[in-house]
Amino acid sequence: MTPKPKLSVIIPAYNEERRIAATLESVDAYLSKQKYSYEVVIIDNGSNDSTYELVKKIAEGVKHIKVDETHQKGKGGAVAHGIVKHADGEYIMFMDADNATPISEIEKFWPQLEQGFGVVIGSRYLAGANVTQKQPLYRIVLSRMSNLLIQILAVPGIKDTQLGFKVFTRAAAKDIFHRITVFGWGFDMEVLTIARAHGFKIKEVPVLWREQGGSHVPLSAYVRSLIDLFKIKWNLITGKYR
Repeated sequence: MTPKPKLSVIIPAYNEERRIAATLESVDAYLSKQKYSYEVVIIDNGSNDSTYELVKKIAEGVKHIKVDETHQKGKGGAVAHGIVKHADGEYIMFMDADNATPISEIEKFWPQLEQGFGVVIGSRYLAGANVTQKQPLYRIVLSRMSNLLIQILAVPGIKDTQLGFKVFTRAAAKDIFHRITVFGWGFDMEVLTIARAHGFKIKEVPVLWREQGGSHVPLSAYVRSLIDLFKIKWNLITGKYR
């Protein structure tokens, strides 16, 4: 396989002082062995712990790691800030700070990107996915019900819109993230909706996912995401994404 162009990795972080160092060590250790250049950009979104200071210290000793602070409206705002303001790779991805899906899973994505897909996303719900620890039953039920509604209203055929492991071509990322209007937990749904509206092909790939615990996603996020979904549907109907 021919060497890949530069990869930009965006990691949004909020109060991640206990696990961000291990995630960065894992990400950098993997990427440093690859035949393409890379950058890792951590966007600290208003943490009230020592996340920013910790990452800043790490970045001083690792040339490929950068950190920035922002006070956006939510995870989506932090990801958008990182992609729009910092990412300059030919391929741009975002992943979660808990490293639930390890960076090495990107190996499954390169063939899809080379085939012309503009957006390739990780999935827990496709055959071949490896979910090492099941979530509580109520979260599984909520997640599956939510996904069914998402498919009906916004992105039919996509089984797992919410996993925080997505890769874009530079053209797709820059086009999509300039346009988002949802900045909370529901932003993934809008990102994929905009991608389709602008003709970017989406491929869903089964990946490894390891529940890490210590999630910052409250149950109220499901309610807010439902409201966001109807907003996205309205935007789609009224042509806002065009």
